[in-house]
Amino acid sequence: MSRGRFRVRAGVRDLLIAVGVAAALLVTGLSGAGPGQGQHSGTGLGLLGYALLAVGGLSLAFGRRAPVAVLAVTGLCAVGYQAAGFDVAAVAFLFAVYAAMRAGHRIVTVTVSVAVLAALPLAALASGLHDTGEAFAQARGALQIAWLIAAGAAGEALRQAEQRADEAERTREETARRRADEERLHIARELHDSLTHQISVIKVQSEAAVHVAHKRGEEVPAALLAIREAGREASRELRATLEALRDDDTTPPHGLDAIPELVERAGRSGLDATLTIEGRRHDVPTAVGRTAYRVVQESLTNIARHADAGTASVHIDYRPDTLAIRIDDDGKATPDSAQEPGIGLLGMRERVTALGGRLRAAPRGEGGFTVQAELPVERAS
Repeated sequence: MSRGRFRVRAGVRDLLIAVGVAAALLVTGLSGAGPGQGQHSGTGLGLLGYALLAVGGLSLAFGRRAPVAVLAVTGLCAVGYQAAGFDVAAVAFLFAVYAAMRAGHRIVTVTVSVAVLAALPLAALASGLHDTGEAFAQARGALQIAWLIAAGAAGEALRQAEQRADEAERTREETARRRADEERLHIARELHDSLTHQISVIKVQSEAAVHVAHKRGEEVPAALLAIREAGREASRELRATLEALRDDDTTPPHGLDAIPELVERAGRSGLDATLTIEGRRHDVPTAVGRTAYRVVQESLTNIARHADAGTASVHIDYRPDTLAIRIDDDGKATPDSAQEPGIGLLGMRERVTALGGRLRAAPRGEGGFTVQAELPVERAS
């Protein structure tokens, strides 16, 4: 459908160009430019010359569909009105040369062009108004002026070529986006098929075990409660991840607003976790909020799994152009016991670096571990 619209616009543009060229040729002919027009203006030969000027210009409207035929018509018209004594530039013929070359008819175009170049001075001689030198000068002048018009036509062709290149680039981008969408959907299906069932089993089994323990009046082990909470969180995270993959990340799963719940959930698992927020709160880009949440989540997860800590503090500072995050714990890590960073820390660093921020994760001198992240707000937006 879009191609049809383009053909209509191209046809209208060709018609306007043809009418404009015909009008310019007629005005030039009527102005009496050249030595012979005056005496022929009211004769049959003069009327024939005006007709050839008009036909040569109007025939350009068909240059896109029949470039070779238009080339022949404009060439004959140029020779004809020169023979009739009209010293008018062969503008229409040069337009036809450009159209035929663009259509790929190189040999025919060169042949016709050579024939017209040879015929123009003969046509000037046939008019009986010039001697041999004047005839060749007139033929040369008829083409020299028209080269300026040809340059404009070439510029228009370049502009159209650039437009087509831009359209091709947009098409490639749309194709890449479509393939990315297809890949996201494929990943979402794989995650759903491979993880959903196993996580559901863990969640159901842990819920059932806790329920049985309560029913028997027994104390529920902390490890069992942690498994149940982890199963719930994994189920929520998986659901949010699948939604994000299917929705092209237009509905991010978590952001800054979800951090208080994250800290509260860590407290329910036995860790004394606190949250402090400083600075004047302001809206931050979605990517910044999502990364901040992931940094806090991964830090608290590492504390619960590896730090052997009793307390943890999360500090968020809203600065004019930066969001600063700091997570501290009082675990067993020391500067002398620094270990190779795991996948979680590497993932955090990649997320922060992708936004142009900085991440520092290292043991503290007084014991425990600290994670500091600075996320630029303006650059990410």
